[in-house]
Amino acid sequence: MRDTTVVPLHRTPNAGQTLVGLSFFAGGTAAYRPWVANMPAGTDLAVLCYPGREGRFTEPFARDWAELAASVTESLSAADLGPYVLFGHSMSGWMAFDVATRLEKAGARKPEALVLSSCNAPDRGLTDSERFPTLQDDDERLLEWLGTYGLLPPHVREDDGLTELALELMRADFGVRDTFGYAGATVSVPLQVFSGADDPLISADVGARWSALTSGPYRHDVLGGGHFYTPEIWRTLPSRIVATRSAASGSAP
Repeated sequence: MRDTTVVPLHRTPNAGQTLVGLSFFAGGTAAYRPWVANMPAGTDLAVLCYPGREGRFTEPFARDWAELAASVTESLSAADLGPYVLFGHSMSGWMAFDVATRLEKAGARKPEALVLSSCNAPDRGLTDSERFPTLQDDDERLLEWLGTYGLLPPHVREDDGLTELALELMRADFGVRDTFGYAGATVSVPLQVFSGADDPLISADVGARWSALTSGPYRHDVLGGGHFYTPEIWRTLPSRIVATRSAASGSAP
């Protein structure tokens, strides 16, 4: 798979596995770059870029959830990763979960572990809070949301052309989001879930709900901060992932 789809960010000599992060919805892969300096030994870092952004800018956006999930599944199946751990944050947590169920159903190489961050269990479906912002919001409301969550760098906001591209990306991704539907699938791989103690988007029963969606080992960690935790926690998140800690120590998860 060419490097514009599965983009290597960190390689370690004799690494035994790769941590693969999925693009952010309404964003891309840049949020993973702080992880490069904080990767535990024994694990490479790569990010899977969705179509329509960054190195895949010339490709059309996915039209709906099923199309994007199929694309991500195909990309992971085609990538020569060896053992890997799949990570998704927020709506991309649902995408990572959906893709893992598709890989299992197809008998393709599935992740050694699944790590999901700041996302409710999908069995509730999309709630009103998860549908915010909406496609009906005006540009200023959308730009305010992007800025609040650190998805709009100053150089983008100061350039009308780049701002327009950011809005186009955001509307495309939220159009995909709005077509999500949970079909009852579960996974068998080890599942680790992170949530922020002060995240208003996460339900109080998130741990119990996710535990019902895997037949494998399960762990739920509540971290400080909100939807993106604190900057320090986000930078060092790979060290909190059981599968990467185990690779560094040479022990089984």
